[in-house]
Amino acid sequence: MKDTDDKMKILFLCHGNICRSPMAEFVMKELVRRAGRDDIEVESAALHTDEIGNDIHYGTRRKLQAEGIPFAPRRAWLLNAAKAREYDLLIGMDDYNIADLRRLVFPEEAGKIRKLLSFAGSERDIADPWYTDNFDETYADVLEGCTALLKSL
Repeated sequence: MKDTDDKMKILFLCHGNICRSPMAEFVMKELVRRAGRDDIEVESAALHTDEIGNDIHYGTRRKLQAEGIPFAPRRAWLLNAAKAREYDLLIGMDDYNIADLRRLVFPEEAGKIRKLLSFAGSERDIADPWYTDNFDETYADVLEGCTALLKSL
C-alpha cells in the first residue's frame, strides 16, 4: 500500500540488522539517489532481537566506505506485523529470513515478501558475513540484487 505521498517504501531485512540489511539499505539509497528517483524510500530492520540497538557491523562499514557508499549511524530495530503493513516490499536476504517474514506478517501482507536476489533472477541466498567474514561477496550480491530491484521499479 502506498503512502499518501505515493512513495514506494522498501524494507530490507536480515537476522540482526547489522550486516546485510543495512548494507542493502545504503546501497539501494545510493542507487536511488544516482538514478534521480525521489519516489522511493528505503529502510532496514531485524527479524531477531540479537543486535537490537546496535549500529552497523564494522565489516559492513568498511566495505561501504571502500565502495564509496554513504551511510549514517543507525540502530538495529525489530520488525513487527503492524509495522510491516507500512511497507510496499519486504525483502529478505536468505530462506531463513523469508520463513521468518512469512510467520511474522499478517496473511494479507505475504505478497510483499521477496528474496533480494530474486529480482536478479536467482533464488540464491545472500551469505551472512557475520559467519563467512566475506563482506566482498555479500556486497557483490547485494549490489546485484539492488540494481535489479531498482530496474524493476
